[in-house]
Amino acid sequence: MATLILLTAQASASEIKGQVLGGGAPIAQSSVTLMQASPGAPRQLAHTTTDKDGRFVIQGAAAPGTSLYLVAIGGMSAANPESGNNSAIALITVLGSKPPAKVVINEMTTVASVWTNAQFLNDTTLKGQPLSLRIAAGNVPNFVDLGTGGWGEAIQGPLNSGQTPTMANFATLADVLSGCVNQVVASACNSLFSAATPPGGGPATNTLNAAEAIALNSWYQPERIYNLLRQFYKVSSVNHMLAVPYMPYLSHAPSAWVLPLKFDGGGYRAGGKAMFDSEGNLWVGDNFSIGWQGQDSLWQGNASKFAPNGKPLSPITTGFTGGGMEGGTFGAAVDAKDNVWLTSYGSKSITVFDKNGKPLTPPEGINFGGRLGLMQGVIVTPSGDVWVLGIEKSQLVYFPKGDISKGRIVCEGESAEPCKSFKAPFHLGIDQQDRIWVANSGVEHLTRFPASDPTKVENFKTGINNSGLGIDSKGNVWVTNRFGTGLLGMAHLVDMGIRLKTEGVASASDFLTKTMSTQKGGTINGGSVTLLRPDGSPFPGSPFKSAGLPGPWAVAVDGNDNIWISNFAGAQSPIVALCGVQTEHCPQGVHTGDQISPPGGYVGGGLQMLTDIAVDPAGNVWAMNNWQDIDACIGTPKEELSTRCGGQGVVIFYGLAKPVRAPQIGPARPF
Repeated sequence: MATLILLTAQASASEIKGQVLGGGAPIAQSSVTLMQASPGAPRQLAHTTTDKDGRFVIQGAAAPGTSLYLVAIGGMSAANPESGNNSAIALITVLGSKPPAKVVINEMTTVASVWTNAQFLNDTTLKGQPLSLRIAAGNVPNFVDLGTGGWGEAIQGPLNSGQTPTMANFATLADVLSGCVNQVVASACNSLFSAATPPGGGPATNTLNAAEAIALNSWYQPERIYNLLRQFYKVSSVNHMLAVPYMPYLSHAPSAWVLPLKFDGGGYRAGGKAMFDSEGNLWVGDNFSIGWQGQDSLWQGNASKFAPNGKPLSPITTGFTGGGMEGGTFGAAVDAKDNVWLTSYGSKSITVFDKNGKPLTPPEGINFGGRLGLMQGVIVTPSGDVWVLGIEKSQLVYFPKGDISKGRIVCEGESAEPCKSFKAPFHLGIDQQDRIWVANSGVEHLTRFPASDPTKVENFKTGINNSGLGIDSKGNVWVTNRFGTGLLGMAHLVDMGIRLKTEGVASASDFLTKTMSTQKGGTINGGSVTLLRPDGSPFPGSPFKSAGLPGPWAVAVDGNDNIWISNFAGAQSPIVALCGVQTEHCPQGVHTGDQISPPGGYVGGGLQMLTDIAVDPAGNVWAMNNWQDIDACIGTPKEELSTRCGGQGVVIFYGLAKPVRAPQIGPARPF
């Protein structure tokens, strides 16, 4: 065994036994370093060198709020001993704050560690805020078993594995890295470095920064990486498959090198609006409950909570119940005390849970003696106030400082402004000037008023059938137009309005969702995104349309002011990234409103018809599956499909976005 060198004494250092492998073969004489990540420069704790079997022993312990990781540089692969020491080898395993006693460093752990920590890695340097690092490290085991270097639990579980291409994406990436590690062809490393070159950047110099370049530019010419698979590996003489070290590999080039995973449980069914609490846990209100033959005639779902690694934290079948929770909508907010505010359709009320899921509101919820109608958007302002919208009766509700006992209905219908300017108000946000913006789903304008005086109303033209709304760090307002901006969209809005008046909300909602499910995107039959400056004037080029916006629903702003859009359209709706106003954070030549993601958006991971989209403190993008089978949602469905209306699970796309703080109170804030 190689000599162990301790560089920093640790009061409670633990021993870690490990092995460095390349394509399953030991890597001897590899330089292994144990590092400690924090908000500042990483700290080197210990260093050693692997023996002939690739094994090593190292000691160290994480200080509070830090994350440990192992980096292996160089070495000689037993799979190709004639090639000598390969300086292009750079592999990583992110361990978190509590490392296991046995670890492996290989291509699989490298892919898992890079994609989950993509926003915090720069070659071998890992640094970030404690919560961000904890979330990132906690998701590594979803992909890989740290002790064996093989598959983790979530990626090979029944929700992922054969249901999505994520395993094949992952294994193909590991195979391509392995081609360089083991130098399966003489030009393998140079070919990898060239293919991983990002737009406007230089080529990689080792397998680690090659992986980082791919993860951060997953949308950029993905076929370049895929083509290496065929260059590096030949069909085996034993079977009809490529002789790769990791299976399964892709048969076709992906649209992007993304690694989404789906998580379910905790009572989740047809999630609506979602928000993160201060620990990075996701809270979401559910339209329906598990096993329910869900339709718009009655929303009766509860509340679900997921840990930052996707593990459900609420009761498996029911979710969190009580406090008037009955049919969660696109209304969810988390206040500074980590209390969760949710709105309902079924009970026509407002519910508040504490951070443990205990209801703080009465059994019937807050309904002001039955005066509330169907409820939608809710926000918490930086001053602690809570504002809530009622879509059915055009209501505005206000809770000063979030005091449940002091809530009041500010206005309703045509009684006074700002409600007179509302028409089916859906969502809202507050800008840096303490002005509240309201997205109206029944009229082509946003409504704005000062939080200090709601009667001072201004309206600004948008597209048709607004839903999601996000405000960036410059005070610009992004809003989704579900029916776009053209004559076809206006015809849809008129038709929906007639159904609302003659047949009620359920019929109008059925028409909305059925229509959106058939939209294709582009200039004629799709949605759009409107961008207004802080003064309400349209931003040049707005509204934005693309093939990736067939049915835009929600808006999330990341820490770089780039924009993330969910879609409710088709059986597998994409998520889309748009370049924000800070174009220096966009690829070269890309302008505000241009699509950064692939033409059809990011897909995979078991996406269904989506409502909300959210960016967590580690830069992961979460998408809420809302509906899955449109034929089960409307009319009298086939008996065997009657419980398949509600969408199944949340889908996490790892490391795609610049992280934001949680909970989000006011506009999104970077770290």
